[in-house]
Amino acid sequence: MQNKNFRYGNANPAVMRKSIARGFAGALAGMLASVALAAPALDDIPSLKGKRIGITVAGTEHYWDLKAYQGQIDEVKRLGGTPIALDGGRKDAQQIAQIQTLIAQKPDAIIEQLGTASVLEPWLQRIRAADIPLFTVDTASPSSINVTTSDNFFIGEQLALKLVNDLHGEGNILVFNGFYGVPVVAMRYDQLRTVLKWYPKIKIIQPELRDVLPNTVQDSYAQISQLLNKYPKGTVQAIWAAWDVPQIGATQAVDAAHRTEVKTYAVDGSPDVVALVKNPQSSAAAVVAQQPYLIGKTAVDNVARYLNGERSLPPATYVPAILVTKENAADAAKALGQADAK
Repeated sequence: MQNKNFRYGNANPAVMRKSIARGFAGALAGMLASVALAAPALDDIPSLKGKRIGITVAGTEHYWDLKAYQGQIDEVKRLGGTPIALDGGRKDAQQIAQIQTLIAQKPDAIIEQLGTASVLEPWLQRIRAADIPLFTVDTASPSSINVTTSDNFFIGEQLALKLVNDLHGEGNILVFNGFYGVPVVAMRYDQLRTVLKWYPKIKIIQPELRDVLPNTVQDSYAQISQLLNKYPKGTVQAIWAAWDVPQIGATQAVDAAHRTEVKTYAVDGSPDVVALVKNPQSSAAAVVAQQPYLIGKTAVDNVARYLNGERSLPPATYVPAILVTKENAADAAKALGQADAK
């Protein structure tokens, strides 16, 4: 029977806030605990001695990208293998050329990290056609034996619910949507849209914003500064981004304009963004922090298992993430190994 105090799209605000707040309290405690338990015992991973592992990544200029890349290289070496590591420099053509080079070198396996799915997929198919085992990091592909990632469906949902709760189910938001072709970004954005469907009093201001590469921080700062001048106080309540670099520029713009009623939300959890969320004076309200180094390491561990005969790997391996808020930022920073975040 339906609770008369709670109906989708027409919720009693007090009931909604208490319900979601209770859910967050339990979920945050569980997620913080899960991070400490996420890493498998080192002795459980078989050797990669004598194996060459190709690693191709879309780019490394972002904290997440670099840490996941480092995690892969370090773990291949730790397990006795030889990494052939290539950075695509955020250029599709360059990464495709690197994939061609790796195919020609015939490594024992290839790990591909991030990039535009529609551009990459034909080349990922060629890796498999060359009888080279393919694993991916944050790239959902039917050609991949296993993708190691965060649960981006859950991430998108939790970030959207946090935003809805903070807005009390009503308000206008600015949304960055410049990289929908990247699968994990699409998942997060789609979950935002799914949650907002049930809260029709929250509106996305049109047109949606486009985050860019390079100069992401400067560009988001300029876009948000201009829009804050356009929309007076009380007409914008939040800014959402699928990753946290545009959140930095957006937060700086909001704080510079002294628009304390506007809050920012994003995903990834770079140390500087966790520090912004931790700062009570900052407009950064929340970021879902991933564990990119562990994600990269786990991808290599899956490769090692596969090359040593384990053929029952799941199609996806999920590494826990933490919803970081003003309330738990200090503890989250410690759990993420960012205890020096200020």
